[in-house]
Amino acid sequence: MSTHTNHPSKLYDLIAGSPLIIWYGIRCVELIPQILEKIRSMNINQIDILKLIDIITMSVGLVFAALLILFVILRGPASSGTQGWIPRIVAFLGAFLGIALLMLPIQSIPWGIQLLSLTLMIVGISIALYGLMSLGRSFSVMPEARKLVTRGPYKIVRHPIYLGEEIAIIGLALEYFSLTAFLILLFQIGFQLYRIQFEEQVLEQNFHEYATYKKNVKKLLPGIY
Repeated sequence: MSTHTNHPSKLYDLIAGSPLIIWYGIRCVELIPQILEKIRSMNINQIDILKLIDIITMSVGLVFAALLILFVILRGPASSGTQGWIPRIVAFLGAFLGIALLMLPIQSIPWGIQLLSLTLMIVGISIALYGLMSLGRSFSVMPEARKLVTRGPYKIVRHPIYLGEEIAIIGLALEYFSLTAFLILLFQIGFQLYRIQFEEQVLEQNFHEYATYKKNVKKLLPGIY
């Protein structure tokens, strides 16, 4: 696979990242009043565990979205990236196909599954947030090379943000408990795994130490895969 040899300007990088900034900016604007409304509706004398976990989940999601916007704005231009439309389409679908779940009707699910759903979302978003904070200005949606990060959660797995996202999306799919929801989930996971292949090709081409790192650190599941 060939890579770009010309370094794009910061302006180009901002333009390329503008859809991400706009999307997550909208999510932040939507989440803030939702969180405040749920907090106002809480009864301090009788705590609703599900509502409390929901507030925490949304709050962590808000921080994740805000940091993502910040890092896209502050990051430097990529030193190299994959060429062709297929890797970009795969990256886009891996990143955003899960949003299609939000278009489905929420199902009436048992209390235990609802609790599991919220727990998976908060755990997943927290893992993704930790990965994002460690990755910092090297964050990218498309397969690009900026700086090789091996600290923090990247000592445990090579793709902690993707791991966290998948855990959260599994939790989200439980809220829309249906065959359609799980088909969307399966396709999203497939695109995400395909996306990882393109990303690792770019990293291997640009960082000679990545091959050793790849041998010593599992892709998504510590000690397993």
